[in-house]
Amino acid sequence: MSFLFLSLLSVMENQTFSADILSMEGLKVSPGASVPAFVLLLLIYVFIMVSNLGLVLLICTEPSLHQPMYLLFCNMSINDAFGATAVIPRLLSDVFTPTPQRYIRFYECVLQAFASHFHAATSHAVLMIMAFDRYVAICNPLRYASIMTSRMVVRLSAGAWVAAFVSVAILLGLTVRLTRCRRLISNPFCDNASLFKLSCQNLLINHIYGLGSAVVILGSSLGSVTLTYLRIAIMCFSSRNKGLSSKALQTCASHLAVYVIMLVASFTPMIMHRNPQWADGGKVASVLFHVVPPALNPIIYGLNCKELRQKIGSVFYTSKVK
Repeated sequence: MSFLFLSLLSVMENQTFSADILSMEGLKVSPGASVPAFVLLLLIYVFIMVSNLGLVLLICTEPSLHQPMYLLFCNMSINDAFGATAVIPRLLSDVFTPTPQRYIRFYECVLQAFASHFHAATSHAVLMIMAFDRYVAICNPLRYASIMTSRMVVRLSAGAWVAAFVSVAILLGLTVRLTRCRRLISNPFCDNASLFKLSCQNLLINHIYGLGSAVVILGSSLGSVTLTYLRIAIMCFSSRNKGLSSKALQTCASHLAVYVIMLVASFTPMIMHRNPQWADGGKVASVLFHVVPPALNPIIYGLNCKELRQKIGSVFYTSKVK
């Protein structure tokens, strides 16, 4: 009798393990390339955290930078640091772990998927607000101070984060409700698609909402940014003050560069995933969205914004003198 009870208990434990513990494919790195891959990822992650959080600290502690544009930079930098932290530390921990031994708990996978999608949605929302900020500053400068007040910046920023949170919560909520018949996450990190592929149920609702939310986010982002900067360009080229127009276009160029980099990093894995010969490359490219924009954004902002360049230079000069 006791033997039968122990056997049943063992079966139940194995079922629990199968249900709650998932196999993670991760990055496919050969043993010889493990150390270089680890060092490179670690250096990139350290740079992302130091540059983005350093930019936030500089803006928060420097009263002259308490302006809408720089406060929006803080939003982007915080989001970039968050997005990189959601993905890179897990990749680092898996580099020296053999693929068959890479496991992740289901709730940890859901949290990582939530963080990665939340980072993506917030990136689009914040860049839309930054485009609106530049539009008001260039096309309606006399009303800029009355429109882009501190309260307005806080409201727009909070709206961006809340909207991203709600849309991603619904997205993952529809996935978590599904029963699972598989255990393998065939991706370098967890995302919504890799999670609902674990189920054998009807995924029509998941596909409809996932595609619909992606169309709304990308459509509104592309449409608003394109329209905004098109009107800014028309305004600048028709202006008689060429010096002011050149400065305005230079400022907008940095924002457009950040936006284009983000789009390329997000569309590249989608294109590669749909070509079987590039499938493995698409899995690696999916990491780029959480690595390339967070690493390049603070460089682009720092090089193109004169005020930031001066403040960063003064910080280094002061530390050197001390």
